[in-house]
Amino acid sequence: MKLLRYGSAGSEKPGLLDDNGHVRDLSGVIPDLAGNVLEADSLKKIAALDISQLPVVEGVPQDTLRLGPCVGGIGKFICIGLNYADHAAEAGMDIPPEPVIFNKWTSAVVGPNDDVVIPRGSEKTDWEVELAIVIGTGGSYISEADALKHVAGYCLVNDVSEREYQIERSGTWDKGKGCDTFGPTGPWLVTQDEIADVDDLAMWCEIDGRRYQNGSTATMVYKVAYLVSYCSQFMSLQAGDIISTGTPPGVGMGQTPPIYLKGGEVMTLGITGLGEQRQHVKRADELNGS
Repeated sequence: MKLLRYGSAGSEKPGLLDDNGHVRDLSGVIPDLAGNVLEADSLKKIAALDISQLPVVEGVPQDTLRLGPCVGGIGKFICIGLNYADHAAEAGMDIPPEPVIFNKWTSAVVGPNDDVVIPRGSEKTDWEVELAIVIGTGGSYISEADALKHVAGYCLVNDVSEREYQIERSGTWDKGKGCDTFGPTGPWLVTQDEIADVDDLAMWCEIDGRRYQNGSTATMVYKVAYLVSYCSQFMSLQAGDIISTGTPPGVGMGQTPPIYLKGGEVMTLGITGLGEQRQHVKRADELNGS
């Protein structure tokens, strides 16, 4: 299934994408795509529905119909750094002996086609196409062998990053990762049964039509099951938590010379089977008239 949330920001309703590309309304079945709704038994009940009996939502998704973040009420937005061997090489850094964990604040989460806003004073805002794991069944100290039983599905994330704040401003990476709008998520949560091999998905990102990132989840150092197990050793995972798993090479920081977003650009990105995103980049100082 491709599960989604549609409607105006803050008032999204749950839905799913049918085989004809139409959105079907799930609001008469579930309150939201959030929390316990994402557990395995709940997803089985949704999968058993007669989709043809669900109301059709007017509009074209990601065009005349806005899609919100595909997961509502996200409790934790966990991110993994330097998890692609080729990206670590691009950054001139060693592959970490254990996964690097940082966080994006949930206030950064926006829909897949919402605007991305460069913070005031930023000169080094960057892009990162990433595969994200959505937790369905929570737990602590999850074994790697059981980890995929705790996964509701996968989605696309743009891990927008301010490199000065992240690296040069005296603190953890979190400082440059969680600015408002820095977490476009969706367009849909794709359940595991639709992904033949999560370790071999093509992924890409373009800025104004120029392709900078053109990679694959095949170069991930720490794979999905390991990451779920690893993170659960340090925190309990709950339904609706997201783990964003890192990015392949081609980020702005890795260009020679580095290239950063200035405002006015259009970012487009996608992962095979998980859909695409498209964001217009704006500057906070221009939006606020200062």
